[in-house]
Amino acid sequence: MPQLRQIEMPNASAGPQFSDVEIQAMQRAVVSLGTRWELTDDEMAVLLGGVSVRTYARWKVGQLGRAGIDTAARMSNLMGIHKALRLLFKDAARGYGWIKRENTTFGGKTALDVMLGGQLTDLMRVRSYLDTVRGAW
Repeated sequence: MPQLRQIEMPNASAGPQFSDVEIQAMQRAVVSLGTRWELTDDEMAVLLGGVSVRTYARWKVGQLGRAGIDTAARMSNLMGIHKALRLLFKDAARGYGWIKRENTTFGGKTALDVMLGGQLTDLMRVRSYLDTVRGAW
């Protein structure tokens, strides 16, 4: 009879790990994105999963720090949304404005309205939609 061996499975729930340098690069990028999308600090705090407005204000002046995996995942999705919009719109200003325009796909709501639902899945919904629209290149 063949012997069974135990296979170690990676801990899928641990998720990806980011270095402090990567986190801080994402923090700078997200601050820039918030400015380009003309969002308030309160809106950005919601998109980042409840990061305090005070913490976000510190990021804006370059006082960067650590972030948990949920915040990192949110920043990654926001950057993915930005990338998809840059690929879809030749005029960057139109892409930046898209998140505040009503969209029939979202039941007449804007992408920002959807994302401000506060859940990571809300960001993922917008990102998935944009990835579908731009196609699998």
